[in-house]
Amino acid sequence: MLDKFFALSHNKTTVRTELLAGLTTFLTMAYIIFVQPAVLTHTPDGGSTGMDFGAVTTATCLTAALATLIMGLYARYPIAQAPGMGENFVFVALVAMLINSGSATPWQTALGVVFIAGVLFLALSLLGVREKMIEMISPSMRNGMAIGIGLFIALIGLKNGGLVVGNPATFVSLDPELGSPDVIIFLTGLLLTAGLHARGFRGAILWGILASLALSVAARLGLPLLGESISGSPLVAQSKLMQSFALADSVVAEPPSLAPTLFAMDLRGAFAVSMIPYILIFLFMDLFDTLGTLLGVSEQAGLIEDDKLPRAKQALMSDAVGTVAGAALGTSTVTSFIESAAGVEQGGRTGLTAVTTAALFIVALLFSPVIAMVGSYPPITAPALVVVGSMMMRNVTKIDWSNYAESVPAFLIVIGIPLTFSIADGLALGFIAYPIIKLIAGQGRDVKWMMYVMAVLLVAYFLLVRMPTGG
Repeated sequence: MLDKFFALSHNKTTVRTELLAGLTTFLTMAYIIFVQPAVLTHTPDGGSTGMDFGAVTTATCLTAALATLIMGLYARYPIAQAPGMGENFVFVALVAMLINSGSATPWQTALGVVFIAGVLFLALSLLGVREKMIEMISPSMRNGMAIGIGLFIALIGLKNGGLVVGNPATFVSLDPELGSPDVIIFLTGLLLTAGLHARGFRGAILWGILASLALSVAARLGLPLLGESISGSPLVAQSKLMQSFALADSVVAEPPSLAPTLFAMDLRGAFAVSMIPYILIFLFMDLFDTLGTLLGVSEQAGLIEDDKLPRAKQALMSDAVGTVAGAALGTSTVTSFIESAAGVEQGGRTGLTAVTTAALFIVALLFSPVIAMVGSYPPITAPALVVVGSMMMRNVTKIDWSNYAESVPAFLIVIGIPLTFSIADGLALGFIAYPIIKLIAGQGRDVKWMMYVMAVLLVAYFLLVRMPTGG
């Protein structure tokens, strides 16, 4: 039955190979289970978004399982899906903006924005036009988005790890207290994760997180035993390790309740004019992430036929349904994960690989105490953010540096996102500059009409909505 449904023989694979490939994919992307709730519960400046950590954990696992299951059973591709890195930072940036503007329902409104974007994904997928929308934004701009978000993620990782701190004279600087337990644990995790990743070790990010967790537990229990001269020193006593790291009471427990975030989205707030740019940003980011990953992994697996991807429409439905369901459950935009390539390298060629990965996300819910413990101490997951950010930097070679009308707007996005500490503001700089520079350069015909519309909307947003509120 499995052979017939998933065409195992046709794809020259076996049930055993597909199961191992699904496990491999899960191990390489399981870090999202730890990172997603840690990201969504904190604003970029370290404050609280108001979202419940446990509910976000459950929503993340259920959403990843649902979207990946649809990919496996409906599209029958060996590609896993989950709330995306990058999209989750846009989400918390939006929440932070809403908090600063005095919104009474900041994260609920952000979930509403994700829901609306998901419905648009779904409509565009059903109409079969999502594949064509990718052509509206130039490759240089798309890759600039990935690079800028990568830098932003890495910066937050360095900040969460305690290596980079604020400085009124230089904006940021290296933490002078490099002997802090937080910095030592972060650097150990970063070097180990990067080293394993460089060796091609499957699941390097996850194993890096687990190693950092083990070191954190050992330090938390061991430092008080070294005497008051060490444990009582300000460097140790005032560290996040001693102040906020909460050891788990058990390894396995009942999954956290979804109640705090289930159907909590504020659709009325999400339909405000000021939310239109964010809806478009989520729309395009997910579009690029999914198509890029889908085509890249399918090419690697040899699934492209006659320069076309069979069942592309079905594949694009999975992230759309996942995003709509995720917003209703309490998490951010769903996208295809490039880590699926690890499962393909293991031999995965069919949807059975994705089905296996989906099942493992459900099993992971039983380990919620460990997930909460990891989330209580940012230096554990900070190395993962830096490594993921570095992986996103490889897109820099895909920018057309020979054409300044392409490279300058892309560069504005690249530096704008981390320097404004806002993905939305950084993207706005590039999206507004792009059509203007292209027109002045005599290349206006190269700009798709949607880019002109987006530039006008963004200018109107900053002048008519953002400026009067001081946002």
